[in-house]
Amino acid sequence: MEAIAMELVDQPEAVEVRAINGREVTILELRCAKEDLGKVIGRGGRMAKSIRNILDAVGMKQRKRYALEILE
Repeated sequence: MEAIAMELVDQPEAVEVRAINGREVTILELRCAKEDLGKVIGRGGRMAKSIRNILDAVGMKQRKRYALEILE
């Protein structure tokens, strides 16, 4: 997750991913520089949706559920 986000932004050193494990779902909180927020979300949310699709595929393989939250 972090590697994907770092490839999308201009300031990869500002990318942080934190996992919060719950009973049914693991929430991944993604933080990046304010200037790069639009690049992570993408036009119309397309990039964020693509990242979530990747997480869904990984979750199916690992038999886990993941949710992505993009924070400012």
